[in-house]
Amino acid sequence: MTKTRVLWIVQGLLALLFLFSGGVKLVLPVDAMIKQMPMLSGAFLRFVGVCEVLGGIGLILPGLLRIRPGLTPLAAAALIVIMIGATAVTLMTGGGATALFPFATGLLLAFVVYGRWRPAT
Repeated sequence: MTKTRVLWIVQGLLALLFLFSGGVKLVLPVDAMIKQMPMLSGAFLRFVGVCEVLGGIGLILPGLLRIRPGLTPLAAAALIVIMIGATAVTLMTGGGATALFPFATGLLLAFVVYGRWRPAT
């Protein structure tokens, strides 16, 4: 498999992940979300949901439509910031091994940033 094909597969899977998780944060009632994560406010969780949905779209659409493909690594980099926060929150709530999932997701996003970044020459 070529590097481009692997990048597209990883981007597609990450986009599905973030569209799903962001969509759940937008649809689920605030009270239900706060029960799962009592240290975070409902408005903040909605904001994270919007960022995840937009980031998921940003992983796919620029490359698919060939319009501003430089936005894809920026979307991935922004999602890395969210995954750093998710890893920290998971560790603070005693997650331990469950913190590996957001950490691994962040590593896959870093792979997308590295693979899609084209420095200006």
